[in-house]
Amino acid sequence: MLKVTYKFEDDISTDIIYPGRYMATVLPSETPQYAFDDITELNKILNSSEKLEIPLVIAGKNFGCGSSREQAASTLKGHNVIVIARDFARIFLQNSINLGLRTIICPDIEAQQDDEIEITESKVINNSLKKEFNITPLPAARQAIIDAGGLIPYAREVLVRERGNNCKI
Repeated sequence: MLKVTYKFEDDISTDIIYPGRYMATVLPSETPQYAFDDITELNKILNSSEKLEIPLVIAGKNFGCGSSREQAASTLKGHNVIVIARDFARIFLQNSINLGLRTIICPDIEAQQDDEIEITESKVINNSLKKEFNITPLPAARQAIIDAGGLIPYAREVLVRERGNNCKI
């Protein structure tokens, strides 16, 4: 069971997720410290030494809109964040898949900060509200990339499977 770390409304842009003033910082090992830097409360939670094992954010429609900056997804991946949203901006969703960020499309989700959430293959269960919400599944190929941890680990798995363990990657 997970607890909702933060609740967003609609149209959360990549500039809110990863502010543009940090665009010179691109290394995945460095970007996480700037996640939601302008939302002090959330940034402190994510960067706390008493870090949550798996932070969970809930969002409305169009999460990740705005620019195509990959850092918006990598900064969240660096914190092992799970994002449940009514829907995602197209480019953000593809960047998230490529990086292995766990994104869940749940068009009818209802949740508030601190609600207790369970995630199954097909549903998000809000135990605080005692309600269940259907997940819109990703195509199998996209889900396989996320499950592998991103596009690069997925490509490695495919190459090893096709060429055997002696494949140099």
